Amino acid sequence: MTKSAFITILGRPNAGKSSLLNAIIGEKIAAVSSKPQTTRTKITGVLTEGETQLVFIDTPGILKEKDKLSAYMIKAIDSSVGSIDAALLVVDAQKKAGEQEKQLLKKLSPAVPVVLVINKIDLFENKEELIPIIAEYSSLYDFAAVIPVSAIEKDGLEIILSQLMAYAKDGPHYFPDGKFTDQPETVIVAEMIREKLLELLSEEVPHGIAVGIETMEEHDSRAGEPILDIAATIYCEKESHKGIVIGKGGAMLKNVGRLAREDIESFFMIKTNLQLWVKVKEGWRNREGLIKNFGLSGD
Repeated sequence: MTKSAFITILGRPNAGKSSLLNAIIGEKIAAVSSKPQTTRTKITGVLTEGETQLVFIDTPGILKEKDKLSAYMIKAIDSSVGSIDAALLVVDAQKKAGEQEKQLLKKLSPAVPVVLVINKIDLFENKEELIPIIAEYSSLYDFAAVIPVSAIEKDGLEIILSQLMAYAKDGPHYFPDGKFTDQPETVIVAEMIREKLLELLSEEVPHGIAVGIETMEEHDSRAGEPILDIAATIYCEKESHKGIVIGKGGAMLKNVGRLAREDIESFFMIKTNLQLWVKVKEGWRNREGLIKNFGLSGD
């Protein structure tokens, strides 16, 4: 008999939600960086082990509405907490429990079991230091389990999976057993490019950036070798930001392209030709049409 469970991953920005999802799935399906608001919409990851399929929903780490994009991000969180079998609340072991965790927990039905995942324990030499942290978070909520982990070192993942398997219910697998995300390939590629921009650019620039994939086609070279041709446009909100993205003599754009291409080739296992352009779209974060075109509305 097949079983399945839907699990929402919640947490404040930079708690490591996307890193945890990537580690569990074993594929890089969500962009990861040290900057807040890296995840802009909900991302589904699928793990099938034998008869059991776990469907994870990674959510943006935001709770305050600043523009139409952030409104969609909050909507993505709200739509991810209904009709689920369990939730993972991911917290940074180095940060105290706060109002953000309380607000996220209020969004959940009391009937939904919540597993507290205390991430980044690799930063602690003495693991006994985690005891008061566990006690502090446990005072907030009656968690079904508390699991310290290191997503980056893949430490504790088996304990999480063992806990979540218990919430699976008899029913069909909602995704083919070999599938690990519902994200279109163009969205995965756009996120790989945006991740490199987040890594390389200064603080204020990346949040005003979106990436659109214009074309993505596979063909054979004259030697019969398969090649993936991708043309992508990087959109920024200010003319001054365009210059920063391109860099002196195009150096920044070339570096972004090189790093993104390496990730794309590793993910799709095919030689890739990546071409990048940069355009200005002022105030796109408040323009619903553009938000939807970039695949950030959750539709």
